[in-house]
Amino acid sequence: MKEMGPFLKTAKPVVLLVDDSEDILDYLSRDFNKKYHTYTAKNGYEAMAILQQEFVQLVVSDVMMPKMDGFEFCTAIKSTPALSHIPVILLTAKNTLQSKIEGLKTGADAYIEKPFSLDHLYVQIDNLLENRLQLKECYARSPLVYINRIAYSKEDEVFWRQLTDMILDNLHDTDLDVERIAVLMNMSKATLYRKIKSISDMSPSDIINLTRLKKSADLINAGNCRINELAKEVGYNYPAQFRRNFQKQFKMSPAEYIEKVRLATSANI
Repeated sequence: MKEMGPFLKTAKPVVLLVDDSEDILDYLSRDFNKKYHTYTAKNGYEAMAILQQEFVQLVVSDVMMPKMDGFEFCTAIKSTPALSHIPVILLTAKNTLQSKIEGLKTGADAYIEKPFSLDHLYVQIDNLLENRLQLKECYARSPLVYINRIAYSKEDEVFWRQLTDMILDNLHDTDLDVERIAVLMNMSKATLYRKIKSISDMSPSDIINLTRLKKSADLINAGNCRINELAKEVGYNYPAQFRRNFQKQFKMSPAEYIEKVRLATSANI
């Protein structure tokens, strides 16, 4: 089993712009490219095709578009398990309360009226991305923060529960890898990778290792404090490797975490 890889981050956030106006797409993409890696699409169908093939962290879409409008497009994203985690900002010239309600009902994460300032749009994008990044880092660095904390929808909760259960059910398989998990999840390897990376900023192999380490923290809290036994129980062939990965991930050794749990338990007695 490989050691834990680094916490993955892209150089620039990846944003998909969707609008049927070429002028607006050109204007926005030129400015967006200063801060983001940008894909563009002219309608919801083109955008869905991009989302199925590319890693995208956030979508900005107009509402009024032919073939598939922004409301339908947002609904399609949020109802597709492989895409439901992606935040969506809808842009519209409609400023009625009913249109805002309709936009939010589709699962949109933000709704901005035209005309808008780029500064306002950038703040919305950066806030959504930053809030999610903080949750991801909290999950990755805290032994007892569970994976459902980074789920953004019921669909995501179902996905993460299934993924975690699959890993835990195969915990003693020291050769458990991405190919095996993809088969168990009934997903292609590429789709599984995009889904996991977009939600967690980690690779599938990192999630497998992190699930092992969090299970070991559960066992420590349940009273199992023998490091050799812990390593074997969560699928590590070598206790030394378990110690290294635990230290690297949680910034403390298993022994230090055991002592921390012991002190907390004593204080509560």
